Amino acid sequence: MVGYFVRPSSPYLSLSPTRSSCLSYALRRASSMADQLLSTVTHHGSLPETYVRPESQRPHLNEVLRDADVPTIDLGSTDLSQTVAQVADACSTYGFFQVVNHGVPIELMLKMMAVALEFFRLPSEEKAKLYSDDPAKKMRLSTSFNVRKEKFRNWRDYLRLHCYPLEEFVPGWPSNPSSFKEVVSSYCREVRQLGFRLLGLISIGLGLEEDYMATVLGEQEQHMAVNYYPKCPAPELTYGLQAHTDPNALTLLLQDPDVAGLQVRKDGKWIAVNPQPNAFVVNIGDQLQALSNGRYRSVWHRAVVNADKERISVASFLCPCNNAIISPPEKLVADGSPAMYRSYTYDEYYKKFWSRNLDDEHCLQLFRS
Repeated sequence: MVGYFVRPSSPYLSLSPTRSSCLSYALRRASSMADQLLSTVTHHGSLPETYVRPESQRPHLNEVLRDADVPTIDLGSTDLSQTVAQVADACSTYGFFQVVNHGVPIELMLKMMAVALEFFRLPSEEKAKLYSDDPAKKMRLSTSFNVRKEKFRNWRDYLRLHCYPLEEFVPGWPSNPSSFKEVVSSYCREVRQLGFRLLGLISIGLGLEEDYMATVLGEQEQHMAVNYYPKCPAPELTYGLQAHTDPNALTLLLQDPDVAGLQVRKDGKWIAVNPQPNAFVVNIGDQLQALSNGRYRSVWHRAVVNADKERISVASFLCPCNNAIISPPEKLVADGSPAMYRSYTYDEYYKKFWSRNLDDEHCLQLFRS
């Protein structure tokens, strides 16, 4: 629901009683929706009951491994075979890795983080214009994950954007902060290029042509989630985002360089993904696990929160076009290895993913052969 701004010369100054009542209702509703956002409150003294998880569902932060970080890969290396091998190993063992010397300008990464924080510090009435709990909206500001379905909420607000093609979506993006559209569109272009470069390395690592994944995924959509995690009065009782896998093909995450929060599940334990300066965290989504016939892993990951510091992260998602057929290439099943998953369209998968709770069983289980 978008709030109305009435200019002094507007004909709405002489609204009929019915029209005036509708306008008043719209303004009240916009204000009420803003109250859903955590970022409208400067200090949270206690954790509301709707965020407190049962004992069995809590993050158990004392059990997290803090010194077993995911692999870091230098994309500036001139040894292509070594880089491919490192990417393939990370994809098959962790499903996650960090990349440095990736080619995205450091200054642009810093601007992206700065404009994201500036956005979440806007006045509540400004953010109310963008609030929606409808997952189908292509641009929306919301909170938690899916407030229509959840029993327990997550300690985060997020701005969801569709980013490709830019000329189609940028006009509908926020105009405040004033630099938002320029910075974020430039950032999206750079991250998309990096994503396609990584898809090439991933394809080669599977023994496929370099352009295989990019081709089979079609004219890929690009989405973004700009996440804000406020300081939390009881981090041990809740999540920023509970354990999940990503339904898309490839995710590139820009982490807050000073505040850890991302954790990855490996061998039954949670591992902290410690931020590295000027790095991106890359993770395999469900579609690459299916296309690799299970050789590469889309693993469970989660975001936890901090009692002393707020945290920003920017997740960029490369997604197959809706009618892309997800099925492993013949080369990966020619040796007698059966296809692990039946063929399906990405549209079918995405609808199934959003019809579930985030922490239900791995959605790919519903598509096994």
